[in-house]
Amino acid sequence: MSNKQARVPLTARKVSFSWEGTPLHWVPGDPVTTHTINVLHLLLPAGERWFVHVYKQVLPYIRDERLRADVIGFIGQEAMHSQAHDEVLPRLRELGLDPTPYTAQVDWFFEKLLGDRTLPPGRPRRWWLMERVALIAAIEHYTAFLGNWVLNAEALDRHGADPTMLDLLRWHGAEEVEHRSVAFELFMHVDGGYRRRVRTWATALAAMVFLWQRGTRFFMANDPTLVDGRATFGDLYVRGRQGLLPATGDMLRSVPRYLRRDYHPSQEGDTEQAVAYLAASPAATAAEKRAA
Repeated sequence: MSNKQARVPLTARKVSFSWEGTPLHWVPGDPVTTHTINVLHLLLPAGERWFVHVYKQVLPYIRDERLRADVIGFIGQEAMHSQAHDEVLPRLRELGLDPTPYTAQVDWFFEKLLGDRTLPPGRPRRWWLMERVALIAAIEHYTAFLGNWVLNAEALDRHGADPTMLDLLRWHGAEEVEHRSVAFELFMHVDGGYRRRVRTWATALAAMVFLWQRGTRFFMANDPTLVDGRATFGDLYVRGRQGLLPATGDMLRSVPRYLRRDYHPSQEGDTEQAVAYLAASPAATAAEKRAA
């Protein structure tokens, strides 16, 4: 895949999805793949609300009008992502899997642990804001990686994955690729310190791995159709080899790319592919018609 990034105006597409026909195991016969990806529906609503909250605080620090416009577009897209994934949760409850115990932990993580702190104005308050801006840049490296992966995950189609769920994932993934440079460019604009980039990358990666494995375990343990449900690292590795999940090797190779001093997110994914999917996505095209 070429690493093209033409600059495109970022707009929030007001999509909606109908979940009535989506089964619990939307990858047929494969609860491990289903639930590993389902963790997105638990992490993203709180995480992307947090992105929006932090970015609204950083707007006064932006001195470049084009970047400001990109950040405002990013905020709109992230708010829509949060809402779209949140709307999957009632369907999970209907199918006998109540995610509330886990989402309560995720809400605490973003709202309390990474939320606003009572700090004196000036350097301490700015330090905490810049830490969070850097964390978002690191997280967005992985959301762009995942977005690029799902746009090209043909194995999910071959295994008969639910088309509505695939459209949600690919619409979201395409927008992650579309706006993949914004968070990093914002961090470089307001701070850009290399040590901060490395430190917050390590924090973000550790938090994502912890929350993801915990979420997968939660889903497998609480799936009403499974007896003693669990997912091992070997299960995930095999599905990565099959193309049903991101391959372990690809994820490991994404690490040194972010830590290179000359890193830029345009090296990840392909804007043209993302825009082409958004032009064909059932949900995105329906949203465009409604807006027109």
